[in-house]
Amino acid sequence: MNTQHLFQQIQKKQSFLCVGLDTDLEKIPEYLLDNDDPIYAFNKSIIDATAPYCVAYKPNIAFYEAAGQKGWIAFEKTVAYIKQRYPDQFIIADAKRCDIGNTAEMYARFYFDAIKVDAVTVSPYMGEDSVKPFFLYPQNHVILLALTSNKGAHDFQLTEDRNGERLFEKVLRISQTWASNEQMMYVVGATQGRLFEDVRKIVPHHFLLVPGIGAQGGSLEEVCKYGMNNRCGLLVNSSRAILYADSTEDFANAACEEAKKLQQQMSIMLAKYLDK
Repeated sequence: MNTQHLFQQIQKKQSFLCVGLDTDLEKIPEYLLDNDDPIYAFNKSIIDATAPYCVAYKPNIAFYEAAGQKGWIAFEKTVAYIKQRYPDQFIIADAKRCDIGNTAEMYARFYFDAIKVDAVTVSPYMGEDSVKPFFLYPQNHVILLALTSNKGAHDFQLTEDRNGERLFEKVLRISQTWASNEQMMYVVGATQGRLFEDVRKIVPHHFLLVPGIGAQGGSLEEVCKYGMNNRCGLLVNSSRAILYADSTEDFANAACEEAKKLQQQMSIMLAKYLDK
């Protein structure tokens, strides 16, 4: 899926919501544990309930790795289900991979050739040669970590060099030489507030994947005010607030209501900031 198609879906649904499929066996409704594949059963219900209100899904790979072989099978089945039933959804593997070139090539082959997701999150720490193999797939997207939402982001990402350039700014500036804004996106945490202005000074046209709304305390209003561009340019992720809105057999309906609530807020934000 190219970014123009993604923007068309945003316009059609009046939403830039990404639902994070961070499925934790310790948090899903207990009755699902009797299912042969409880992770997939939970995901399938969440997807069916939220698909009208979102434009993307983001399985976080750690939650599937934690369940071993069964988790990997559930991940592959989840991606296949989305592609079959909801082909207009943008699928992001939140893997945060980073390794030397030949290893990165194997990661890219797995996610783009075997699993066939649209995008994968990648760490820039090891530099250009660890990211370039992902760009060998021109129809797919790399989402590079730039300015994250966690407290530890301040340990490195906001440190300045002797010229006053912060590390996240260097990542944004240098990485633009690796690929176009069609293939490259960036992770910028919702908790960063007005720093979205600084991000947009360097990457005005790229899509940003924005975690940190809801449980982590990020402000949707601030993200849109300082981060939205003329193609929206945002995929705002919500995971726990949607997935675990209810722990009973009514969990899917509760997830639907939470996603719908966010979609309605996003519709207002699009009207307010898209053509600012």
